[in-house]
Amino acid sequence: MSNAVIADKPRSTLRGARLPKWSPYAIGAGSVALGLGISAAAGLHSSIQWALMAAVLFVLGTYVIASRVEGRRQAKDRVATALVWVAFLIALVPLISLVWTTVVRGVKVLDVYFLTHSMGLVSDTEPGGGIYHAILGSLEQVGLATLIAAPVGVLTAIYLVEYGRGNLAKAVTFFVDVMTGIPSIVAGLFILSIMLMFDMQPFGFAGSLALAILMMPVVVRSTEEMLKLVPNELREASLALGVPKWRTILKVVLPTSIGGITTGIMLAVARIAGETAPVLLLVWGNSLINTNPFEGAQQSLPLFIYQQYANSAGSGAAYDRAWAAALTLIAFVMILNLVARGIARWKAPKTGR
Repeated sequence: MSNAVIADKPRSTLRGARLPKWSPYAIGAGSVALGLGISAAAGLHSSIQWALMAAVLFVLGTYVIASRVEGRRQAKDRVATALVWVAFLIALVPLISLVWTTVVRGVKVLDVYFLTHSMGLVSDTEPGGGIYHAILGSLEQVGLATLIAAPVGVLTAIYLVEYGRGNLAKAVTFFVDVMTGIPSIVAGLFILSIMLMFDMQPFGFAGSLALAILMMPVVVRSTEEMLKLVPNELREASLALGVPKWRTILKVVLPTSIGGITTGIMLAVARIAGETAPVLLLVWGNSLINTNPFEGAQQSLPLFIYQQYANSAGSGAAYDRAWAAALTLIAFVMILNLVARGIARWKAPKTGR
């Protein structure tokens, strides 16, 4: 008898009523449908207007439904989550619009011929030609800038984290912060002033020097943050075994943070890959193939895009080439980011149970 009474007694629980997991999707779909209905009834033809109405209705609907079912406290939490999702979708709109427009307009002339031929003797207003010379110039200029900036940036970050004390470290940190915010045109003017002092003509390596100046502070900052994430216990354990500090940095600290450091370098490369102002000042551009970055003018993808647009004179062929080159540059930056993510995941410290 007592066992039956105990079995029939309802269980006590601290959990209240909860909305199902699919409720945000249902509220979102209802908000979109209601926003479209209001726009149609009011005669609004702008997609931005009905999208904003749908976002407002989604937030309000989430609060009303959640407060009725789960209470006001949980409703506030769901509203905060809804606002985050709305902000995320709003941020995606320009990105998707940019990528979609570039893809639609860039695929018109983007083919193997376009990627493997230069402009040569083709005029900017004539159809034909390609971006092989621009791709080659960008790879050489960005590659040389990386070879200069990456070692200097990593070593500077190691000094600031492992050795930096006193006024010198403060001064280095200050100048790194200042360099992070300088416009690209300033870096180009600095190298240009040196070229004018020695009466030098435009050449690809000059652009690499300006790009290296822009890349260094990004590498320093990203590497510095990665080195700070290495637990001090690893350093102390290595030093306790009698390992010198330089060897501890080389064998313990750097291997632990190599994934993040590589990711930071890749992102810095992506940051300078689209710079136009220093290349315009120092490299000038060239419609022919120039494989020597230390002599003569060169071309690059950002400069090619600018020149095709500026010198098009209303020519559809030049516009098409500019959009195709922009699509190629976006693909290049996207590949760099994917490579950075892959290296970071590959080099991430393995955690076991």
